[in-house]
Parts: sequence; C-alpha cells; structure tokens
Amino acid sequence: MSGHLPVMLNEVLAALEPRDGGRYVDGTFGGGGYARAILEAADCRVLGIDRDPEAIARGRKLVEQFAGRLTLVEGEFSRMDQFAGESDGVVLDLGVSSFQFDTPARGFSFREDGPLDMRMSLSGESAADVVNSADERTLSQIIARYGEEKNARRIARAIIAARPVTTTAELARIVSEAQGPAALRHAIHPATRTFQALRIHVNDELGELERGLDAALKILAPHGRLAVVSFHSLEDRIVKQFLARNSDTRPRASRHAPDAGESARAQFRLLTNRPRTPSEGEIAINPRARSAKLRVAERLAA
Repeated sequence: MSGHLPVMLNEVLAALEPRDGGRYVDGTFGGGGYARAILEAADCRVLGIDRDPEAIARGRKLVEQFAGRLTLVEGEFSRMDQFAGESDGVVLDLGVSSFQFDTPARGFSFREDGPLDMRMSLSGESAADVVNSADERTLSQIIARYGEEKNARRIARAIIAARPVTTTAELARIVSEAQGPAALRHAIHPATRTFQALRIHVNDELGELERGLDAALKILAPHGRLAVVSFHSLEDRIVKQFLARNSDTRPRASRHAPDAGESARAQFRLLTNRPRTPSEGEIAINPRARSAKLRVAERLAA
C-alpha cells in the first residue's frame, strides 16, 4: 500500500478514538491508510468501502494481514447503511486517492497525458463523454458550478470548437489557451478548476457526499464519531451545513436558563466549531494536504 499518504492521520485517529471491540467504517478506503491505522490502534474491526475496484484489489493484502478484522466492500459510501451495522466511528476522505491521481490511464490529472476518463468506479459516463456531447450551456454550468471557474463560458466554447477531445493533455491545452496568457502567471494551473469540475460531475461527488452523510447518521452508535476530511469549499460547505442542521448550535437565551441544546432534532455534538487544518510539517511532506479541512462530530445518545 506504499505511495499513499493519508491526510491528517493523527488528527483523524484522535477524533475517532478507536477502542478494543469497536466497529469502524472507512468509507473511502483508497490506499487503506486510515483503515490500517485504526486497526493498529485498537483490537477492533473495520469495514472499508470504495467504489474503485482497483482500490479493493490493492487492499486484499491488508485484509490478509488483519485476518478477520478488516472487510472490504466495493460500492459507494453513500450506501454504507446497507453494508454496515451500528458503528462506533466513520471516516470519509473526500479527495482523489494518490493512486488515482498518479495513474495517467485513469485520466484524473493533466500532469501526464492519458485518456480523458476520471471515473472512480470505472463504469458509466466518462469525462470524454461529457466534453464531447454536452451543449455549451450545460458544459459551462458544470465548469462554473463545480469548478467555481469565472471563465466557464469561454472555456466551454473553446472545448466545443475543438471537439473531439479525448486526452487529458488535449483538454489542458484547450483550457489553458482559452484562459489566456495572464492565467499562466497564477500559481494554480489554468486547467485545475475545469478538471475538478468534470471529475465532480462524472462521479456525482457532491450528491454522493450528501447521501453518505445521511447514511453515516443512520449507522453511528451513541457517542460514535464522524470525521470528514474535505479538500475544497463545495465539499466543506456541505459537511458544515449538514452538521449544523443536525446539531443544536443555538445559543441559550440566558446562561441561567435550562440547557435546550439537545433538542428533538439534534443528532450530533460538534467537536470542531471550526475545521482543523494540516500542520506546516505535514504540508511540507505531503503538499496535497494543503487544502484539507477536518470536521468532527459525536453522535448524541438517544
């Protein structure tokens, strides 16, 4: 499982507090970093979920190593309530795994040329299908919404004029040229937001996250912990709003008044009022961690 560095691992372990006899769900198994650390921290059991069949195949050695304590399931973490019973902790790492990002054939990155794919599950509509079939308005909306790209319309027009587009290098060049020379002076590559937008759309990442948070709420035992690591504002906003809806964060009318904090709708106690971020030391070792944010909550007792 080398080559994969789980982001904010120490902080996630501190949040979950693995205990002997506990049951935990790693909803985004990836390289198995969180699952391994949880299993090493306590005599517990972990269910690892990933919709990428290659991640499940790589994880078989870890299953053998922790015989009887690690179970892997190929599927979406939004269905974790179908795979897992009552659990003491759930961790979700919403980033693209290093294995996906560093494999040109998967088409997630423009750093090396590869087919324009981006499918985490290796099935369904690919990024190439989207850029070669969507009309200008639809393509522009995808890039603007999921990439928060201000030049979305210009980029969409350039992509349509250049169709068919089949490789990551082709798309990166088209987007960079559409952005103009000024964009090249920025620290972020001109195609970054467009690639992010297509990946999110192809994999329905935001819908998956919303459904996954609901599923986690269903399976968490009283005092069970939910730890979510996000990497961009769209994800973090969904996590923040979900926890706010399901936690009573209203101030008391008076400090002398009874505590009305645990209302009938409150399901969580927030353990992070503000998201935690990686240390400078971790960012130096793993630059991909720089945009990570960790939010943690504890399931209230019934």
